[in-house]
Amino acid sequence: MFQDSYDVVVIGGGHAGCEAALAAARMGCRTLMLNLNLDNTALMPCNPSLGGPAKGHLVREVSALGGEQARAADASTLMIRWLNTSKGVAVQALRAQCDPVLYARHYRRLLETREELDVHQDEVTELLTKGDRVAGVATRHGSRYGARAVVLCSGTYLRGRVHMGACSFPSGPMGQTSAETEKFLDSLSRLGIEQGRMRTDTSPRLNRSSLDLSGAVPQRSEETPLCFDVWGEKRVHRSDYACYFSHTTPKTHEVLARNIHRSPLRTGELDTEGPRYCPSIEDKFLRFPDRIVHPIVFEPISLDTEEVYIQNFSTSLPYDVQVELVRSLPGCAHARILRPGYSIEYVYLKPDQLSPSLENKKLRGFFCAGQVNGTSGYEEAASQGLLAGINAALSARGEEPLVLSRSDGYLGVLVDDLTTKSTKEPYRMLTSRCEYRLLMRYDNAVPRLSGLGHRVGLLNDERWAAAQRFMEVTEREIERLRGTRLAPTERAFELFEESGAEFPAEGALASDLMRRKNVTYRLVAKLTPPEVKLGPDEAFHVDTELRYAGYLEKERRAAERMRDMDALRIPDDFDYGGLDSLLSESRQKLEKIRPRSLGQALRISGVTPTDVQILAVAIKKIKKHRRQKEICPSESFCEFCEREEEEKL
Repeated sequence: MFQDSYDVVVIGGGHAGCEAALAAARMGCRTLMLNLNLDNTALMPCNPSLGGPAKGHLVREVSALGGEQARAADASTLMIRWLNTSKGVAVQALRAQCDPVLYARHYRRLLETREELDVHQDEVTELLTKGDRVAGVATRHGSRYGARAVVLCSGTYLRGRVHMGACSFPSGPMGQTSAETEKFLDSLSRLGIEQGRMRTDTSPRLNRSSLDLSGAVPQRSEETPLCFDVWGEKRVHRSDYACYFSHTTPKTHEVLARNIHRSPLRTGELDTEGPRYCPSIEDKFLRFPDRIVHPIVFEPISLDTEEVYIQNFSTSLPYDVQVELVRSLPGCAHARILRPGYSIEYVYLKPDQLSPSLENKKLRGFFCAGQVNGTSGYEEAASQGLLAGINAALSARGEEPLVLSRSDGYLGVLVDDLTTKSTKEPYRMLTSRCEYRLLMRYDNAVPRLSGLGHRVGLLNDERWAAAQRFMEVTEREIERLRGTRLAPTERAFELFEESGAEFPAEGALASDLMRRKNVTYRLVAKLTPPEVKLGPDEAFHVDTELRYAGYLEKERRAAERMRDMDALRIPDDFDYGGLDSLLSESRQKLEKIRPRSLGQALRISGVTPTDVQILAVAIKKIKKHRRQKEICPSESFCEFCEREEEEKL
């Protein structure tokens, strides 16, 4: 007997859980979010920042689909800057320092006032099932809730264990209570869901009043109006807030050399995989012994506290060593630690057990998102939570899931990597993981994804109308410039010369001019102004689409070829054991992952192009046989039907 029944139940109130719960509720599903501690809603237990290359793209994609993280970032931004501006447009992205208090407050206010969404402080102790489908959850408080779909967003709380030198104890992040998960994890094990362990690290937090940062290099917010949200109001942010760039010292190196034997990485206490792209200070010492000095950044965390986070300085060394390390840093001779650094180990569920909708292949209606899938980062968690929430709602309504391809967005790449290749270390989104970076830029998230967000009922009509206006204005202007020829006039020569560009003596199409050095859309628009002046985002999009037109077309063709491969579906019940010509390793991996398409099969590590060709032939035979059965249902397919079918083929 259930105390209450819901369409969707979300387990966890971190970044993934918040997005999943809001998405399901906004799509009209009666939703319940269960959180260990409501005060930890949308907690930022590590670096209080969002964005950067790839991660910033994810935040923008969440916004374009109708999610909330970009607005939460804008509501809490202390400093914001463009990164990679000296590099290509594909890898440029925003990064913001956020106040964790304001960030969490934004989410919590929305969650607790949203219609169709109930929020309870409770702990899930068991996943309830009926056959091969999820049926609900049981909680520590003795409640039982029915559910058509369940989204697990447990973060690092599943059997979490903190390490500081020889000191080790059960805990969640930042001293929070770890979930009592034995019964819950046992219920997953009985279902055959594979588990593993990972670790992540964090840095000591210092009392700002004990620091002298006069020798560090301050970095403040850009003076131009900026925001993350596609439809947000751009503004200039605080000029009195700064982060401070500094470095470790030879003394830091000496302290590490004397104490590295006390690290749990050396004693054997920690043998789980940590984040490759965010190594601890002792990881750096061990991996780069010739490097004496490493860059660090002092990041004030909030306007309401004196807490300062040290970026690039995570550690699991004992507390007394942390004190010595901190005081070896410039300006930190008298530094006081407010919170020590630590490593935290936790259980994750191996993500190759998921379909591209983030639904578990063994248990229908059970979705997973965030660090429980083996990822790291607030942005990776929120974007997965959004997709899992969307698909949980669609599942509850009996509709087909939303599946993103690798050319749809960074979120599509993230999910495809997890479900196809799995991961043994915390997965971080990188621009280098994406084959079609130029197609998935920061500026074109709306044309790529907003239509999908509106189709599933997540993006409201007002924002969809704004998205349509953006697409209509930019597409119309691009076509106008492709059909406009500019003559070699005196004004054209003058304007181009002032910009350091050369106007061709014979004239040229406006779109062709924009591929020349130092020629921008703003320059061309002075010679051929549009009927309605474009805004900064619209102008940037037009500029990029025309400047890189040749490269974009090349990537579109490559993406189309991959989409064609992804469209060749593999039957769910396909028998890989019946193909003797497959390599043994390939057969094992194909049977485990059970790819949806030939395209996904090709991306599985260890599966060769020859294996995929063998699959293609076998699938073609199956489809031919099924077509034949539809034409002639007799057990022995007659010669006349076979000849007629071959003529069609």
